[in-house]
Amino acid sequence: MTLSAAVLLFLAFFGNVAAGALGAGVVLGDVAEMLMLFVSSILFVIGVLAREALAGMAPQEGPSDREEFR
Repeated sequence: MTLSAAVLLFLAFFGNVAAGALGAGVVLGDVAEMLMLFVSSILFVIGVLAREALAGMAPQEGPSDREEFR
């Protein structure tokens, strides 16, 4: 959920920047853009760390596991 929220916020940020670059007008100000990018980055980091934690908890079979039973 946090990764999808990060993507949505980043797409909104990108859309605002693209609209401003194309001359369509800027919806958000500088501070709002900065906060949106900051929150998007924080949510992305939280999402990646959560996925890494879940992957670390899953049982893994690899060469190191098989060597222990020899």
